[in-house]
Amino acid sequence: MKKFFSIILILLIIVAAVLLYRANTHFANQQYQVSQPLEPIELNQSAVLERFSQAIQIKTISYDDRSQFDHQAFAAFHDYLATSFPLVNQHTEQTRIDNYSIVYHLKGQNQQLQPALFMGHMDVVPIEEASLAQWQQPPFSGKIVDDVIWGRGTIDDKVSVVALMEAMERLISEGIQPQRSIYFAFGHDEEAGGEGAKAVARYFAEQNVRFEFILDEGGVVTDGIIPGPSQPVALVGIAEKGFVNFELSVQGEGGHSSQPPEHTAAGIVAQAIVNIENNPFSTKLDFFELMFAHIGFATPLSSRLPLANLWLLSPLVEKILLSKASSAAGVRTTTAVTMLQGSNKSNVLPTVASAVVNFRILPGDTIDSIRQHLEEVIDNPLVQLEAQLANEASTVSSTESLGFKLIESTIRRLDDQILVAPYLVLGATDSRHFQGLSDNIYRFMMVSLNPTTLKQFHGVNEQISVKDYLQAIQFYYAIVKQAAEG
Repeated sequence: MKKFFSIILILLIIVAAVLLYRANTHFANQQYQVSQPLEPIELNQSAVLERFSQAIQIKTISYDDRSQFDHQAFAAFHDYLATSFPLVNQHTEQTRIDNYSIVYHLKGQNQQLQPALFMGHMDVVPIEEASLAQWQQPPFSGKIVDDVIWGRGTIDDKVSVVALMEAMERLISEGIQPQRSIYFAFGHDEEAGGEGAKAVARYFAEQNVRFEFILDEGGVVTDGIIPGPSQPVALVGIAEKGFVNFELSVQGEGGHSSQPPEHTAAGIVAQAIVNIENNPFSTKLDFFELMFAHIGFATPLSSRLPLANLWLLSPLVEKILLSKASSAAGVRTTTAVTMLQGSNKSNVLPTVASAVVNFRILPGDTIDSIRQHLEEVIDNPLVQLEAQLANEASTVSSTESLGFKLIESTIRRLDDQILVAPYLVLGATDSRHFQGLSDNIYRFMMVSLNPTTLKQFHGVNEQISVKDYLQAIQFYYAIVKQAAEG
């Protein structure tokens, strides 16, 4: 028996040694090594901030109810772009798509180089009336107070639109002679489904235009959000989840509740929901592993040890990730029951009962595979399934492409304290409509968010620091310039 325990002890020591060795050797520093930092351009700060403030003041709001669309506001924003950036207006070819989305084209001299596309959207989400009193500055004031710019759109996503235009205006003023064609595409209804972006994508397809890379909104520079690294981490989206609503419906006979059947239509739907929630989709650590392959070297031993030894500790890592909704959403297709409907009176049996379940689809899963999963776990032919508002998960773009390398190096050359990592975008962006136009689609804004400011995204007191906005202009200037130079 003593010999047996000795063998067990030796095995445990060997396993511990292997775990520690891998923790200290598995993650190499893959970050772009900066040998020549980018020299920031001089900006007329007061003029730049005034133009951005003006953009925030124009109420380009997207409502789910399309009848509330404010045509005058979007026309005013078009006028603002034309008058605020006269060189862009003069030296680029502009095409109006679906009335209000805009494409800008700065023609390159080398037609052998595929163009680059930079995207943003002009619209913003509405302000809840009940939240108005909580805003420290009026939400469409564009006020600049204590080096902070306030208002809806400062983060999502007028920051991209206006900073891109500032960058292009500056480049044209410097007499840029682009080798590669540069396109800007600004949608007008991203917050309401992106019909404008769909139309823009169709336009490019009809013109047989394919892009070397596409950069849209999505990732940001996170500060204190990613566990482990003490440095800020720039998350560059290389893919985004898809989405689909499945409506579950059951037909019933109706009648008075005093003589119910064994299971009413509502009861059958309720059981189906229980079965769905009790059978979540399996976890996949692919994106999590890819992210930490880039930043794992900068994490403490307590993080590196399990991450470097997923061959043994993946169940523990999965349990930790699934314990929080924010991290769980990154490792599996999520299930959210959002709507229920039955009878309209307490003593009337429903003739139809229904529920809507929203799924955010992890790349690798599909709408068809979700339907198959639902049929298996519900296991009741009385429950009818109908897919609504469906959009497949995106393809996964390479981290070895010109586009990713250019984004990564530009971030690092502006600030080498920032680590860069690929990640999966959990929400939806306009870039989802451009899958057929490039193999390399990325999602990133040079905006810094921490756990507090992250809540302002679509929330109360949306704001951006003056420093961050000016840095966004520097980023777009540098990356557009490098892309244009070929």
